[in-house]
Amino acid sequence: MDKTLNNKAWFLVLPVLVLVAFSAVIPLMTVVNYSIQDTFGNNKFFWAGLDWFDDMLHSQRMWDALGRQAIFSAVILALEVPLGIFVALNMPKKGFWASVCLVMMALPLLIPFNVVGTIWQIFGRVDIGLLGYALAQLGIDYNYTANAFDAWVTVIVMDVWHWTSLVALLAYAGLQSIPEAYYQAAKIDQASRWSVFRFIELPKMQGVLLIAILLRFMDSFMIYTEPFVLTGGGPGNSTTFLSIDLVKMAIGQFDLGPAAAFSLMYFLVILLVSWAFYTVMTNLEKAEGQK
Repeated sequence: MDKTLNNKAWFLVLPVLVLVAFSAVIPLMTVVNYSIQDTFGNNKFFWAGLDWFDDMLHSQRMWDALGRQAIFSAVILALEVPLGIFVALNMPKKGFWASVCLVMMALPLLIPFNVVGTIWQIFGRVDIGLLGYALAQLGIDYNYTANAFDAWVTVIVMDVWHWTSLVALLAYAGLQSIPEAYYQAAKIDQASRWSVFRFIELPKMQGVLLIAILLRFMDSFMIYTEPFVLTGGGPGNSTTFLSIDLVKMAIGQFDLGPAAAFSLMYFLVILLVSWAFYTVMTNLEKAEGQK
């Protein structure tokens, strides 16, 4: 039996293709154009080839920002994923309080990024902020605007407060998909709490945890608004991550060529690391399923 081809269905996809071309492909091609050319204004461009990419690869400024970004993302994943799993395991499974917990978990996710930075900027100030004032009363010398370590701790705590609930909600969804029969069988076998988590809950959460890790890596590696509002990249360059450094280069210094090359390399790093995360986690899930 011959299959009927309906080419008119492509017209339904056309609006999406136009939208993607307008919002992604055209800006990307513009960045590529700037990355291989130089300009002195007046819309006049000069061929530069791969010079900007070579400059960025030998730029200590970029490597320092990349190092700070990698450390930040590693710390965020190390804190938020276990904490999110812990919160999900201790949330009520049914009833009124389960609904209350879900709403409370969703509240931080509804706050705009710039508002989060502003909240913590005020919250951490020693003169008017509750956190800064409380630490000062305890005799702790805390000042995120002058001390690099304090700035790092504040940015990390701010991100954990903002995004741990996303991991918790995803892990909670994975836990809710586990049939009750699994727990009943574990109870009959007198399995310990750790055994239930290790052999029942964790394998069933692997799919959603893969999504959580990928989302949190990409978000943390591209973070800009919150630390920029909170510290402005300071004190000094201590919290100047890749995104902040890129914006300073493109807008502050108006170095469009180096900034374009920088952004393409930035995009490539995110793409490659995300692909590596996905490949490793998928292989682990397949290996676990074959056991």
